[in-house]
Amino acid sequence: MKTAVLLLAHGTPDNVSEIPEYMRNVTGGRPIPDLVIQEVSHRYGLIGHSPLTEITMHQARMLSDALSMPVYVGMRNWKPDIPEAVRAMRADGVAHVVTLCLAPQNSRTSVGLYRNAAFKEAAGMAIDFVDSWHDHPRLIEAFADRLQAALARVGRGTVVIFTAHSVPARTISEGDPYEQQAKETAALVAREAGIPDSQWVFAFQSQGMSGGPWIGPTVEDTLRGLKDEGYSQALIQPVGFVCDHVEVLYDIDIGFRKYGSQIGIKTWRTESLNDSPTFIAALADLVRKRLERHAGASYISA
Repeated sequence: MKTAVLLLAHGTPDNVSEIPEYMRNVTGGRPIPDLVIQEVSHRYGLIGHSPLTEITMHQARMLSDALSMPVYVGMRNWKPDIPEAVRAMRADGVAHVVTLCLAPQNSRTSVGLYRNAAFKEAAGMAIDFVDSWHDHPRLIEAFADRLQAALARVGRGTVVIFTAHSVPARTISEGDPYEQQAKETAALVAREAGIPDSQWVFAFQSQGMSGGPWIGPTVEDTLRGLKDEGYSQALIQPVGFVCDHVEVLYDIDIGFRKYGSQIGIKTWRTESLNDSPTFIAALADLVRKRLERHAGASYISA
């Protein structure tokens, strides 16, 4: 049985002109207010370009080298999309796929949607889907390495704000594990990096523009609270993202930095995992453990 790896990611438009189509993909075709499209376009315009696709492709190449087997990439909301990746795998004779969503914490609003799309498109293939890896030791080590490097630059005693993308409050109230897993990731990273509990807090970022409450606290509220406690600077580390994209390059680097400046608290950010060898080692270990269940499967050459 020929085996390969499929990495799944959110996807990002290649340029600002593609944002209306991209947003329709995100919402499943539901109408989007013009003001929302304008705001998203404005954010992409300020960062110039989201490197998510290029970085994900590079991560796939690094993982392929580490495993000596082919790794494909499928984006849920843009190109190369999941159907395109599955067509390529079928053409290459792949029958067994270890599938990883590049979102460490499991939520039906993210990983669940990727899972459904993968199983729908790859019907007939043997799919081994990794649902959650928020506490993998090498992932924690990779985040801790980035955190320690940043603290060495800005000051070891700087307060740390760990973040993850917010989700609708209703999702959590219905039993979704995402919030708990995100906070567990943060606690493990802090412990690995030697950060005492008194030196870090957790916040949810990038709350949606749709109606209904989203989980918090927000980063803005957290920064304001830290300022009131007498802090003059804070270091933000997103532990729900594994590469640079608009929620990092705009929301943190522009939005939160500007807000912090307005209230008198300087904000910094850790480097994203991107091409971290330790992060790639985490992915490779996840795949190898799944492959142990399928001993004897043959690999097609990359």
